[in-house]
Amino acid sequence: MSSSELKLPDYREQAPAVAARFQRIRERPVILSVRDLKKSFGVNGATHIVFDNVSLNIHRREFVCVVGPSGCGKSTLARIVAGLDEASGGEILLDGQAVAGPGSDRGMVFQGYTLFPWLTVRRNVMFGLQMHGKDVNTAEAEAREWLDMVGLAKFENSYPHELSGGMKQRVAIARALANNPRILIMDEPFAALDAQTRCQMQGYLMQIWKKVDVTILFITHDLDEAALLADRILVMGTNPGRVVEFIENPVPRPRSPDQFISPEFLALKKRLEEHIHPPMEMEAAEKLPMIKLTEAGDEVE
Repeated sequence: MSSSELKLPDYREQAPAVAARFQRIRERPVILSVRDLKKSFGVNGATHIVFDNVSLNIHRREFVCVVGPSGCGKSTLARIVAGLDEASGGEILLDGQAVAGPGSDRGMVFQGYTLFPWLTVRRNVMFGLQMHGKDVNTAEAEAREWLDMVGLAKFENSYPHELSGGMKQRVAIARALANNPRILIMDEPFAALDAQTRCQMQGYLMQIWKKVDVTILFITHDLDEAALLADRILVMGTNPGRVVEFIENPVPRPRSPDQFISPEFLALKKRLEEHIHPPMEMEAAEKLPMIKLTEAGDEVE
């Protein structure tokens, strides 16, 4: 069955609350506008196109996940929005202003642990506040408020090496949010965590997002994670990278892992898988060279 034949549940009839939520989102102002964005670079005298003509609008306090196969430009898109990389064409507008380089109006959380190892948890969160001119006392008070929000107040004097992976990422989230960014960009922030910690971090993030006036652009390769977290899911294709579909998530909020077996969740995930792992691609992946390196006396199926 092709992706065009897959049908998500008609949530406008089955769940009026979901339809009403999307109507409210559409009525909010657009925070981030990406217009005909292009990214390419030279490779051995040739031009490699990372992505081409990527356009999207994200509304205030919306949670948008970006999924797609490796090489489609998900992380590159995040870096360009954050001002850490330059586009080859097109433009990005944040609150109607062109993005030019990094800025405190955008917070970034990476997959790796980017805390300063020589600073305590509190001073890691204080760092950006002081860089933007706040005095020590003000920065310290605000840092403590953020650490309390992410549930790490009692670890304020600890150093990063004394924390678990999930705790480090909570500090990174607090540090990114401390500057009150308009948008929080998260590039596969939980990919390095074990499954249990990842599930906990998804729950923490949803709790934090409810309390903070921030829009989230979240890059992930995990389709379950996207379906659990997102209001809308941007699906990107590859060769070159491009927007395939922008899907409104029909799974009602509040969400929990219990919904992983709901009809809405299963239909959404099937649609995402059809885009990212089309049947012909799966068939090609199965035809590997048969080079036998062992004689075990029996065969595996």
